[in-house]
Amino acid sequence: MNVGVAYADKFRQVWLKLEVPDGSTVREVIELSGILQQFPEIDLARQKVGIFGKLTKLDAKVAEDTRVEIYREITADPELVERRDTEF
Repeated sequence: MNVGVAYADKFRQVWLKLEVPDGSTVREVIELSGILQQFPEIDLARQKVGIFGKLTKLDAKVAEDTRVEIYREITADPELVERRDTEF
């Protein structure tokens, strides 16, 4: 079945399409994609994953045309960051 994997760091974003066996899990899709080799900083034990913008678990099964997403940790709390006035 055809699926995709998406990830973005500070400098680039990657969207990979691949063919995986039916019944594959989110973890298997991520591992088969090779994205862990491209981005060695990804830590699946700490980072959250999702399907089409909704959080999911690594052992969740994926369906045809699923987009698996790996989310980075938020580095700044938007409620604590000082707001900047912008002029247009």
